[in-house]
Amino acid sequence: MRLSSTAPRTVLGAGALVCLQGLAALVFTVLLLVRGLSGDSEMGTNVFGEAAYFAVLAAGVLACGGGLLIGKTWARSPAVVLQVLLLGVAWYAIGPSGRPEYGTPVAVLSLVTLVLLFRPATNLWAQGEERE
Repeated sequence: MRLSSTAPRTVLGAGALVCLQGLAALVFTVLLLVRGLSGDSEMGTNVFGEAAYFAVLAAGVLACGGGLLIGKTWARSPAVVLQVLLLGVAWYAIGPSGRPEYGTPVAVLSLVTLVLLFRPATNLWAQGEERE
């Protein structure tokens, strides 16, 4: 079953990767809620507010990924911005934070998604042109 008759495979692949990032944010949200409900949070922190924040972020990322999967051109720009932001997060995790086990997969996933979002077929699709 094809999700879109007009979007090239590069767009569908990027959409799947962006949805994967959104699902990871959703899992993190659930983990925060579990932590808050179990009483393991530190005094003075608002785990439920943090969970709500990540839930909103996850919804936005999933909307962008879903938009790419169904062939909506509006979803490309926010997906690109998201990947650039995640590259910054990955750089910080790899370097100053000293956590390359977290930063490296994020960086690789972001770079692959950016490559897919800037392939020639994706550019033609975003401009509304047909592939020759």
